[in-house]
Amino acid sequence: MSRRVWVLNGPNLGRLGRRQPEIYGTTTHDELAAACRAWGDEVGLEVEVRQTNHEGDLLDWLNTAADEQTPVVLNAGAWTHYSWAIYDACAQLVAPLIEVHLSDPQQRPEEFRHTSVVTPHASTVVAGKGVDGYRLALAALAELLGGPTGPTGV
Repeated sequence: MSRRVWVLNGPNLGRLGRRQPEIYGTTTHDELAAACRAWGDEVGLEVEVRQTNHEGDLLDWLNTAADEQTPVVLNAGAWTHYSWAIYDACAQLVAPLIEVHLSDPQQRPEEFRHTSVVTPHASTVVAGKGVDGYRLALAALAELLGGPTGPTGV
Protein backbone atom coordinates (compact mmCIF):
# COMPACT_ATOMS: atom_id res chain seq x y z
CA MET A 1 0.00 0.00 0.00
CA SER A 2 1.06 3.51 -0.77
CA ARG A 3 2.02 6.16 1.76
CA ARG A 4 -0.44 8.37 -0.15
CA VAL A 5 -3.58 9.01 1.90
CA TRP A 6 -6.79 10.94 1.49
CA VAL A 7 -8.48 13.07 4.10
CA LEU A 8 -12.12 13.21 3.04
CA ASN A 9 -14.54 15.67 4.60
CA GLY A 10 -18.29 15.68 4.13
CA PRO A 11 -21.06 18.25 4.29
CA ASN A 12 -20.66 21.62 5.97
CA LEU A 13 -16.98 21.06 6.79
CA GLY A 14 -16.11 23.61 4.12
CA ARG A 15 -17.69 26.15 6.49
CA LEU A 16 -15.25 25.47 9.31
CA GLY A 17 -14.29 28.66 11.12
CA ARG A 18 -17.72 30.16 10.44
CA ARG A 19 -20.12 27.37 11.34
CA GLN A 20 -20.78 27.04 15.08
CA PRO A 21 -17.24 27.90 16.19
CA GLU A 22 -18.22 27.08 19.78
CA ILE A 23 -18.54 23.44 18.66
CA TYR A 24 -16.19 23.15 15.67
CA GLY A 25 -13.55 25.81 16.44
CA THR A 26 -12.24 28.74 14.43
CA THR A 27 -9.84 26.94 12.08
CA THR A 28 -10.99 27.23 8.47
CA HIS A 29 -11.09 24.25 6.12
CA ASP A 30 -8.18 25.70 4.13
CA GLU A 31 -6.15 25.98 7.34
CA LEU A 32 -7.13 22.43 8.29
CA ALA A 33 -6.06 21.14 4.87
CA ALA A 34 -2.66 22.86 5.16
CA ALA A 35 -2.20 21.47 8.66
CA CYS A 36 -3.09 17.94 7.49
CA ARG A 37 -0.52 18.12 4.72
CA ALA A 38 2.13 19.32 7.19
CA TRP A 39 1.23 16.64 9.75
CA GLY A 40 1.35 14.05 7.00
CA ASP A 41 4.84 15.21 6.02
CA GLU A 42 5.95 14.73 9.64
CA VAL A 43 4.95 11.05 9.60
CA GLY A 44 5.89 10.25 6.02
CA LEU A 45 2.44 10.48 4.44
CA GLU A 46 1.51 12.27 1.24
CA VAL A 47 -1.86 13.80 2.19
CA GLU A 48 -4.55 15.00 -0.18
CA VAL A 49 -7.53 16.76 1.45
CA ARG A 50 -10.96 16.89 -0.19
CA GLN A 51 -14.31 18.29 0.96
CA THR A 52 -17.76 18.01 -0.56
CA ASN A 53 -21.37 18.79 0.19
CA HIS A 54 -22.49 16.23 -2.41
CA GLU A 55 -22.83 12.64 -1.24
CA GLY A 56 -22.19 11.20 -4.69
CA ASP A 57 -18.77 12.88 -4.78
CA LEU A 58 -17.82 11.28 -1.48
CA LEU A 59 -19.07 7.90 -2.70
CA ASP A 60 -16.99 8.22 -5.88
CA TRP A 61 -13.90 9.09 -3.82
CA LEU A 62 -14.45 6.13 -1.50
CA ASN A 63 -14.94 3.82 -4.49
CA THR A 64 -11.69 5.08 -6.01
CA ALA A 65 -9.94 4.66 -2.66
CA ALA A 66 -11.14 1.05 -2.60
CA ASP A 67 -9.96 0.42 -6.17
CA GLU A 68 -6.57 2.06 -5.58
CA GLN A 69 -6.11 0.74 -2.03
CA THR A 70 -5.75 4.30 -0.75
CA PRO A 71 -5.91 4.74 3.04
CA VAL A 72 -8.56 7.23 4.19
CA VAL A 73 -9.17 9.58 7.09
CA LEU A 74 -12.90 10.25 6.92
CA ASN A 75 -15.10 12.86 8.54
CA ALA A 76 -18.41 12.10 6.84
CA GLY A 77 -20.19 14.89 8.73
CA ALA A 78 -23.94 14.35 9.01
CA TRP A 79 -23.76 11.40 6.60
CA THR A 80 -21.99 9.55 9.43
CA HIS A 81 -25.32 9.07 11.15
CA TYR A 82 -27.62 7.83 8.42
CA SER A 83 -26.06 7.19 5.00
CA TRP A 84 -26.22 3.51 4.18
CA ALA A 85 -24.52 4.37 0.88
CA ILE A 86 -21.50 5.65 2.89
CA TYR A 87 -21.69 2.47 5.00
CA ASP A 88 -21.52 0.31 1.86
CA ALA A 89 -18.70 2.37 0.35
CA CYS A 90 -16.65 2.12 3.55
CA ALA A 91 -17.27 -1.64 3.70
CA GLN A 92 -15.34 -2.17 0.47
CA LEU A 93 -12.18 -0.31 1.55
CA VAL A 94 -9.15 -2.57 1.75
CA ALA A 95 -6.64 -0.03 3.09
CA PRO A 96 -7.08 1.35 6.61
CA LEU A 97 -9.90 3.79 7.37
CA ILE A 98 -9.72 6.19 10.31
CA GLU A 99 -12.95 7.94 11.32
CA VAL A 100 -12.51 11.45 12.72
CA HIS A 101 -14.88 14.02 14.24
CA LEU A 102 -14.06 17.48 15.57
CA SER A 103 -16.63 17.16 18.35
CA ASP A 104 -17.52 13.95 20.15
CA PRO A 105 -20.83 12.79 18.67
CA GLN A 106 -21.41 10.53 21.70
CA GLN A 107 -21.38 13.59 23.95
CA ARG A 108 -23.70 15.70 21.80
CA PRO A 109 -27.30 16.11 22.99
CA GLU A 110 -28.89 15.08 19.69
CA GLU A 111 -29.64 11.35 19.89
CA PHE A 112 -29.18 10.82 16.13
CA ARG A 113 -25.49 11.74 16.46
CA HIS A 114 -24.85 8.71 18.68
CA THR A 115 -24.96 6.31 15.71
CA SER A 116 -22.19 5.98 13.12
CA VAL A 117 -22.38 3.98 9.91
CA VAL A 118 -18.61 4.50 9.48
CA THR A 119 -17.41 3.04 12.80
CA PRO A 120 -18.01 -0.64 11.89
CA HIS A 121 -15.43 -0.27 9.09
CA ALA A 122 -12.92 2.01 10.84
CA SER A 123 -9.62 0.82 12.28
CA THR A 124 -9.76 3.68 14.77
CA VAL A 125 -12.15 6.48 15.71
CA VAL A 126 -10.81 9.86 16.85
CA ALA A 127 -13.51 12.14 18.25
CA GLY A 128 -13.74 15.24 20.36
CA LYS A 129 -10.16 16.43 19.85
CA GLY A 130 -10.99 19.36 17.57
CA VAL A 131 -8.65 19.99 14.65
CA ASP A 132 -5.91 18.08 16.50
CA GLY A 133 -7.99 14.95 15.93
CA TYR A 134 -6.83 14.99 12.32
CA ARG A 135 -3.20 14.99 13.47
CA LEU A 136 -3.95 12.03 15.73
CA ALA A 137 -5.79 10.26 12.91
CA LEU A 138 -2.87 10.72 10.52
CA ALA A 139 -0.42 9.49 13.16
CA ALA A 140 -2.61 6.40 13.72
CA LEU A 141 -2.76 5.83 9.98
CA ALA A 142 1.03 6.10 9.67
CA GLU A 143 1.38 3.46 12.40
CA LEU A 144 -1.06 1.15 10.62
CA LEU A 145 0.89 1.59 7.38
CA GLY A 146 4.14 0.53 8.98
CA GLY A 147 5.15 3.27 11.35
CA PRO A 148 6.19 6.87 10.98
CA THR A 149 9.06 7.68 8.70
CA GLY A 150 9.19 11.41 9.28
CA PRO A 151 11.75 13.36 11.31
CA THR A 152 9.60 13.70 14.44
CA GLY A 153 7.98 10.28 14.62
CA VAL A 154 4.87 9.79 16.71
